[in-house]
Amino acid sequence: MRIIPILTLGMLAICHQPIYAQRDIQKQLQRQLIMAEDGSVIELPAGQFQLSSTLSLEGKKNILIKGAGMDKTILNFKGQSEGAEGLRVSNAQDITIRDLTVQNTEGDGIKTMNVTNIAFKQVKVEWTGPPAKENGSYGLYPVQCQQVLIDSCTAIGASDAGLYVGQSKDIVVRNCIAKNNVAGIEIENSLHAEVYNNEALENTGGILVFDLPDLVQKKGGYVKVYDNNIHHNNFPNFAPKGNTVGKVPAGTGVMILATSHVELYNNKIHYNNSAGTAIISYFMTENPIKDSSYNPYPATVYIHDNDYVRDPVKFQGKGRIGLMFKFKLRFGKNVPHIFYDGILNKEWTDTNGQYKPEYRICISDNKNASFANLDAGNNFKNVSRNAAQYNCSNPVTTNITVPAKSGD
Repeated sequence: MRIIPILTLGMLAICHQPIYAQRDIQKQLQRQLIMAEDGSVIELPAGQFQLSSTLSLEGKKNILIKGAGMDKTILNFKGQSEGAEGLRVSNAQDITIRDLTVQNTEGDGIKTMNVTNIAFKQVKVEWTGPPAKENGSYGLYPVQCQQVLIDSCTAIGASDAGLYVGQSKDIVVRNCIAKNNVAGIEIENSLHAEVYNNEALENTGGILVFDLPDLVQKKGGYVKVYDNNIHHNNFPNFAPKGNTVGKVPAGTGVMILATSHVELYNNKIHYNNSAGTAIISYFMTENPIKDSSYNPYPATVYIHDNDYVRDPVKFQGKGRIGLMFKFKLRFGKNVPHIFYDGILNKEWTDTNGQYKPEYRICISDNKNASFANLDAGNNFKNVSRNAAQYNCSNPVTTNITVPAKSGD
């Protein structure tokens, strides 16, 4: 494997030179990415480097981009004037990005698209000022990828999702920290994912598993979320107006929206003071559905063996969902840890009006958990806090192909 040191130690002094020298660094970095042969190791030394435009890697195979360590090699895009992402990788194979930090991009921190076997390890993406709608949407953003590994990474301050995987297959997200994002970790329209041993804290919503309409990959599912610490996700929602994630109430631990075959277990879901776990259809967003092939209902969800704690306070989320809890549901401070909107797809029901076994929502063996079916499809007329009919099991098999290498 060919090793290409992008910057020598002698070049570090350039980081403190005037703007024209900073442009020289930008050109050298991009030139090395363009000229890298398949199989190269591209090394970035320790230092803070001020960059002004997107770095891109296109059509390469078996490339390792390696810094000197998280918080040692820092690529800062504050005041970015060209492009939106910090680093963009597309139409590639066997790519590893590790041991570096990307800061203050105009748009997404690191975006990878149409990459097979992509690994992020010990990478931080952050916006260093107060969380704000002007921050970039996504920290790590693999989309339409296969075999995705996000390991020991950190995301702070994204105005949509810190660690996001969309329209992808065979995904592992583990050992990560997501803080002060709108969504800490999000799996969207993706198949076969495992999310485990992560900490999601002080976001608006800790972990989201969504299927949304109008996307190329229409349906996700077969997602396991386990052994995570999901706590104190009560941060005000700062998503730009019109974003679907802008509907997530502050105080959401886990939200499962309009997707199927999801198993949530062995998590600590503590002090998320609106919804410890919400299982909802797309109808709850109140957005119109124009995609005729889209299925807006959640199904085959299994929530078990989680530990729930919340403060004895009223529903913390604002907006229309907050008003619903205040004026229609009137839970006061006795907000359920787990709630299900109860909107059913009639095509999946049996003669008793309940879901057939292959579609059932199952909730069992959780510690300290209270529950409510909101009966949202019937204008909340028959809210039920009896979880007995959901006492079943519906385990998920993910069948993940061995994920991307870590670059070790």
